[in-house]
Amino acid sequence: MCNTEGFEHQDKPLLIVISGPSGVGKDSVIKRLREKNPSLAFVVTAASREPRPGEQHGVDYYFLKRPEFESRIAAGEFLEHAVVYGELKGILKSEVQKWMDTGRDVVLRLDVQGAATVREKAPEALLIFITAESEEALEDRLKNRKTETPEKLRLRIETAKQEMARAAEFDYKVINPEGCLEDAVDAIQAIITAEHHAVHYRRVSFE
Repeated sequence: MCNTEGFEHQDKPLLIVISGPSGVGKDSVIKRLREKNPSLAFVVTAASREPRPGEQHGVDYYFLKRPEFESRIAAGEFLEHAVVYGELKGILKSEVQKWMDTGRDVVLRLDVQGAATVREKAPEALLIFITAESEEALEDRLKNRKTETPEKLRLRIETAKQEMARAAEFDYKVINPEGCLEDAVDAIQAIITAEHHAVHYRRVSFE
C-alpha cells in the first residue's frame, strides 16, 4: 500500500442523502450499496403506515402508530418529517446521531421533499438524486408495479414528474436505467470516495 502519511483527507463522517422520485429504484440501489459497502451506516425511516407484505419493523421502516408519530414530532425528535401520500414519514435525529458518533458515513433514503428539509437543517449534507432515463420510462415503471389504485397511481406519476424537475437542487445526479443497477451503485460509491478526498470538507452538524 502506498504511504500517504502527512496528507490530509476527509476523515469526518458524511451525511449522505439518496433521493429521487418513486419508481427510480432507490430501494434496489440502497440494498446493493449496503452489500458492496458494509462500512456505511443506513438510517431506517419511520413511517405511520402499516407494513406491506414482507416488510419488517426496524429493518425496512420503523412502523409507528400515528398518535405516537405525532407525539414524537411535537417533542422535536425528527430531523425531517412530512406527509407523503397521506402517511407520515420521518428520520429520527437520534438514529442519525448514533451512527455519526461512530465515525461512519451515514446514508438516508428520502423523498425529494425530505431531502430539501435536510439541506436546510444540515447544509453540508451530500445530496444524490437517483433518476430514471426519461419521464416515459419512469411512468412505465410505476404502472408496472401495480401497487396502487388508478387514482393513487395518477397522483404518484404526477408527483414523480414534478420531482424529476428538481434534480438541480442536488449535488449529484445518477441515472439508474432498467438493468443497470451495478453501474448506478458504482457511480454512487465513486461520489462518496471523491468526497472523502475533497479539498473542502463537509462538516455536518444539525440541531
